[in-house]
Amino acid sequence: MRKLIAGLKVSLDGKTEGADGTADWVETWSEEYGLTDRIDACLLGGGMYPGYERYWSAIQADPDTPVWITGAAPSQAELAWARFITRTPHYVLSRTLDSTAWPTTRFLRDFDAVASLKQQPGRDIYLVGGASVTAALMDAGLVDEIRLLAYPLIAGEGRSLFATTARRQGLALQDLRRLPDGRVSMTYAMA
Repeated sequence: MRKLIAGLKVSLDGKTEGADGTADWVETWSEEYGLTDRIDACLLGGGMYPGYERYWSAIQADPDTPVWITGAAPSQAELAWARFITRTPHYVLSRTLDSTAWPTTRFLRDFDAVASLKQQPGRDIYLVGGASVTAALMDAGLVDEIRLLAYPLIAGEGRSLFATTARRQGLALQDLRRLPDGRVSMTYAMA
């Protein structure tokens, strides 16, 4: 069975967004979890998908122009991810969204559809986010692994990754690395 692997960038206090609704501490939105070689699909929640599509479509259309979230030109890693996702199927868990600009995007309406996707042949699936869908899929027992990049700051008010998690969940540490810029990379299997 394919694994569903969540990868999220968080502040040290577990926030995925600050009080203003952004994660302004994140300098690049590239895939930094070591997943690209192991995945062949991405899954997002309906709340996150429109901004994700807009962000990456802008980079794909004009790779030299600063992007709206960071205000900076895309990094080399972001350009690589933009190329990767043009050929990678995306699935959006949403009961309301039904249109997309990307021909490789499909909509899933419920957790049973996510469970069925995991049963299909293929590589692992990258759960891009957001925080609410990640917590809900954890509660449903569908997340197999979580990879966090913790930034060295306390965000304070904002959206907590685990604020909507309904049940206690044990984790088994698989990998822990200190990165040169003060971030910490953590990989956990769901226990």
